[in-house]
This record gives sequence, structure tokens and C-alpha cells, in this order.
Amino acid sequence: MPATNMITDLAFDSFGNLWICTIDAGLLIFNENGIVPVELVSFSANVEMNNVNLNWVTSTEANNRGFEIEKRNNDGRWKMEDGKFIRQSVNEDGWDVISFVEGKGTTTEQQFYSYIDENLSAGKYQYRLKQIDFDGTYEYSNIVEAEINQPLEFSLSQNYPNPFNPITKIKYTVPQDERGEMRNVMLKVYDILGNEVATLVNEKQQPGVYEVEFDAASLSSGIYIYQLKAAGNIISKKMTLIK
Repeated sequence: MPATNMITDLAFDSFGNLWICTIDAGLLIFNENGIVPVELVSFSANVEMNNVNLNWVTSTEANNRGFEIEKRNNDGRWKMEDGKFIRQSVNEDGWDVISFVEGKGTTTEQQFYSYIDENLSAGKYQYRLKQIDFDGTYEYSNIVEAEINQPLEFSLSQNYPNPFNPITKIKYTVPQDERGEMRNVMLKVYDILGNEVATLVNEKQQPGVYEVEFDAASLSSGIYIYQLKAAGNIISKKMTLIK
């Protein structure tokens, strides 16, 4: 810190770090025993359909460049490789870096972070954070776990809301193929006379729970049929559009 800087305030936190507020050099931090870079208050994982929502909170940060998010599959079920699902070895070692979230540098204010790991196949997953300082030093967080459950059968839920105007959501499930291959899934909407009015899904999909949005702004009021087709299975349900 240049000798000409004017110090306007000094404060110690609960870790013995001395925070120094200056006019020209900004906010500085000092500790004879080593600075506590980041106080991680919480780190959690929550499952929503095929996604895992990661959330973490810090109470203080010092020279925090950010967080690497690391993941590993923990139960030896399946992983995607070359468009197919292959069984992994149980308790497979090794963490994969899946993303990086920038930190707030130096701050005494509570900070909230989040990341969504999307479109996961069924299985158990472990996550941890690698907090990295600007000088390259790092620390790991605790490990949190999440499980994406394996759908046992094809299913098609009633759209919600119903009746609707003009947007509704449709949820369905795709189970694991015995050969470990992705299934071709079609979800279409028909009018009461059987005329196709919309194709919502037409692609190969991995096992899991899915939700799509149907916007019927261009259609007239009435009863419509939405139909799910996959691997020889056909499921149909009715929905009502009221304008």
C-alpha cells in the first residue's frame, strides 16, 4: 500500500483479519497469521426434474477470483458417451470441472451464488467447489450429493393449468432403454378432428423427466389432444383452451 494513501476506517472481523478502508487504494485486508480468503456459510444441491441446482453463500471474501464447480458420478450407473449410455465402474475416481463462477474479489457483504447442472441422466452425483484466489491458492468445499431418479415407465401428465389461455405446461417421463440407447420421442398436439396443430418434441432423449411449454396463442378456443409416442408406446390426453 503506497505510503501516501489516506486510511479512513479500520475494522477486525471474527477471523482476526484487519480490513483497511483507503481513499486511493480501495479496500485492503491484512492478517499476520494469514488471511482467511472466503468464509463459505453454506453449500447445497437440490434436484428439480433432470437438473441439479447448486447454491452457496459466503459471508466474507478476500482476493477471491472465483469458484470451479467439480462433479463426479458416484453410483456406477450410466454416463453418456458417443450418443449412448454406458455403465460406469462403481465409485469411479476423478472429478470433472463443469463450470467456473466468478467471485466478488474482496468484500465483507454476504454473497449468493448459484449454478444449474442440466439434463442429467439417472444416477447419483457428487459436487464440490474449488475456491481460487487471485494468487492461485485454493481450497475445497465440503462435498454435497444429489440423485436423479430412474423413471420406470413412460408417463404423460395432465397439462397445467387446464383449462388454459394461452400457455400451458406438459410433463412426461422417459425410462432407461435396456440397450443403453436414447429413445426417439414425439409429442404432438391435435385438434378435436385429428388435425396436427403443433409438434412440441421430435428427437432422441435420454431417460428422465421432461417438461415442455405449449403456446396456443394462434389457436382458437376448444378441446385439443396431446399425444406422446416413444418405443411403440402411445399416450394421449385432452386439454381445453379458453380465450
